[in-house]
Amino acid sequence: MHDVPIVPRAHDGFHGVVDEADVERFLELARRVRARLQGHTLWHVNSTAVGGGVAELLGSCLGYLATEGIDVRWLVMEGDPGFFDITKRIHNRLHDDFGDGGPLDTLERDHYERVMVANVDEAKARISAGDVVIVHDPQPLGLVPDLVGAGAAVIWTCHIGVDVASDITRSAWDFLRIYLDGARALTFTRQAYVWEGLGDRHVELIPPCIDTFSLKNVDLEPERREAVLRATGLVGTAPDGVPSFIRGDGNEAKVTRRAMLDEDAQVPEGAPLVVQVSRWDALKDPVGVIRGFADHTDVEDAHLLLAGPAPSAVADDPEALQVLDDVERARERLHPGVRERVHLANLPTDDVEENAVIVNALQRRADVVVQKSLAEGFGLTVTEAMWKRRPIVASGVGGIQDQITDGEQGRLVDPRDLMAFGNAVEELLADPGRATLLGEAARERVRTRYTAVHYLANYLDLIERVAR
Repeated sequence: MHDVPIVPRAHDGFHGVVDEADVERFLELARRVRARLQGHTLWHVNSTAVGGGVAELLGSCLGYLATEGIDVRWLVMEGDPGFFDITKRIHNRLHDDFGDGGPLDTLERDHYERVMVANVDEAKARISAGDVVIVHDPQPLGLVPDLVGAGAAVIWTCHIGVDVASDITRSAWDFLRIYLDGARALTFTRQAYVWEGLGDRHVELIPPCIDTFSLKNVDLEPERREAVLRATGLVGTAPDGVPSFIRGDGNEAKVTRRAMLDEDAQVPEGAPLVVQVSRWDALKDPVGVIRGFADHTDVEDAHLLLAGPAPSAVADDPEALQVLDDVERARERLHPGVRERVHLANLPTDDVEENAVIVNALQRRADVVVQKSLAEGFGLTVTEAMWKRRPIVASGVGGIQDQITDGEQGRLVDPRDLMAFGNAVEELLADPGRATLLGEAARERVRTRYTAVHYLANYLDLIERVAR
């Protein structure tokens, strides 16, 4: 188990961006929680410091709490490959997907609990009675009983789920349920994800957010955006602009690392570009994105770019390498005239801040952003694109449905209807005026619902009640 440094971040930029009442609510709740904790610590525990929405959420948002005088810490548990095979199996089942088809029986439980034992002493060496601990998702859930036994007030938060539960979903619930004992509260991102049979447990609904001032979401002028894409090798652009950015510590840096690309040639300067950014996860359906684009988007000069972190960069996703291999083979099978317009990119992740700038530039370069997930807990890449005023084609599943009303902030499609997906992409490429209107409405939806001050205020309100 190891600590992740938290860099304090000022909240000043939120004034004039989100509604003033929302900023004031966050500041008042931060003051009350600071007084309530009185020498105790607020901990967050998850299973990876990079890759995936939870790590990104914690990395960008916890600094605002530190600036308000709350002693907030972030711990990452560690596990072996077998453990992450099991938790990926659980993750898939919580999305109503049988995944690798493996069991969740006595042997898997024994392995899961051995990893908990290997982590819990280090956790208890840091966490004291009276501290508040927020445990994220299934991987560290097994720590909850021991943390409760040590006197901590524990909240478990589940970022994933499925719209309609099945026996597959319930098998994951049954595996995990015994570890909920003693938790003061459980949070889910939407009502449909709340497990059956929780009885009188304290349950709250708290959707996640994006940090509008993180390097992934700050404004980038076109010259800098194009310079970043050129430096990374993603898009062929004219040599204007400097690929520079300002780090969280205030120092200036430049994008220097290249993406690992599978393509026939670079995306030409000015070509219409469709982009999906996600982990290499079968539930994100990157193969379906390729097929829908290739077979049903009739815009001859449009290009598709699928981008994600290198599989080795995401410690808790053992299936990523196989998914990427499937995507590469799907691209290779395309007719040469189509294949040359389909690009795959493993984005550099050695420098988290550099990676954020690259994703920012890529999403802003996109003429259409897509997220064709088969299942989706919330869809932070959708929220990011909405903030950037991008026209979006996404699956009408999970939390994406809460963010987008079809035809108002973007287009929603059945994730398994490849023709509907391709046609929706073509429609937005062909009608820039409508695409612009959807993008403006999308940004407003994020501004009023899904910023860090909304997310943090909701949790602070819960933490204050739990800490009593």
